[in-house]
Amino acid sequence: MANYKINPLDVSFEPLAGSTFINIVRLLAQNNFRISLIGIPRIVYSAGLSLILSPLSFYEKVKYTKKINNTKIEKPPIFIIGHWRSGTTYMHNLMAQDDSFVYPTTFQTVAPALFLRFEKQIKPIVASSLPPTRPQDHIKLGADLPQEEEYGVGNLSTHSYYHAWCFPKNRDFYYNCVHFDGVKEKRIKEWKKYYLFYLKKLALYYKGKQLILKNPSNTGRVKQLLELFPDAKFIHIYRNPYHTFLSKKRNIEKEMTLYCIQKPDDEETFEKAMAEMYNKMYDKYFNDKKLIPKENLVEIKYENLVKDPYNVVKKLYQDLNIPTFKNCETNLKKYIKTQLNVKTYKYSIDKQTHEKIYNYLNKPIDKWGYSK
Repeated sequence: MANYKINPLDVSFEPLAGSTFINIVRLLAQNNFRISLIGIPRIVYSAGLSLILSPLSFYEKVKYTKKINNTKIEKPPIFIIGHWRSGTTYMHNLMAQDDSFVYPTTFQTVAPALFLRFEKQIKPIVASSLPPTRPQDHIKLGADLPQEEEYGVGNLSTHSYYHAWCFPKNRDFYYNCVHFDGVKEKRIKEWKKYYLFYLKKLALYYKGKQLILKNPSNTGRVKQLLELFPDAKFIHIYRNPYHTFLSKKRNIEKEMTLYCIQKPDDEETFEKAMAEMYNKMYDKYFNDKKLIPKENLVEIKYENLVKDPYNVVKKLYQDLNIPTFKNCETNLKKYIKTQLNVKTYKYSIDKQTHEKIYNYLNKPIDKWGYSK
């Protein structure tokens, strides 16, 4: 990628390392086995580790698949949605202070084929390999901390947004997993199958407690999620699109370069693809959010959330008729205090950048009333 530094020997943050071996083979076949020089160490590391662990994942599959398929998700999940870099992680961490809820952990998304039977053996390895914070910001990382299920589904299947970061030459194919534009019904059914299987596996692990799931990719999947869970609740977070765009671009510079197996496109091409994804995802969301019963949707402005997280979360509980706020009040206040010294990245936006971003994202900018 023209303006980005890539260290091909850095394999520490490669998400495919937790994939099943058969999934890696499928992904490689889907990409005609095209691997750039920068990707050779990463794919060798990922495939090698996956192959070593494959007897364990096969054992877990044989032992638990029937039990997983028979598991019922009695309590509809709560979905936290919104574009990447809009505060979805912060909201997830806030809601995770309520122990009425459960969530996929980083370990469970990194090793989705192993967490039922081999957690004791594998989790310490995952924990020791994680950096203390995410590469794109100062958010703490940990094997037991909340994580987005998109990684877990991606390590079991070829249907994940993040595969586009590993295989950027096939970017649009994986981006289509977010909004499903032009995607055949067969592929959508496959995504539903893997997605539901992964959530059922979590439900089995957590003995039926209610899942709270944060996944920006789900912003464009409201229709499909409601087909799976008609009574699901949704928390949508939106942020100033100028800041979101620049933060996402920085995210790609810092994180995507740690994933790629193929040499990425130039910066301008990625910018345009980013903007197209933003618009397609929100076109789908604006169209489909009317399918959500009014009492099951709350929309939150990111700037209000960071200004007064306690009262925003308290009101959210009221609006969604969640009865457990009193139980988590103390933990919530403690967590908010720990975040007071977290510094957010400051962006300087000149006139030319303003105009470029407005040309890209004028519809959401105007809809949400953010100033040009």
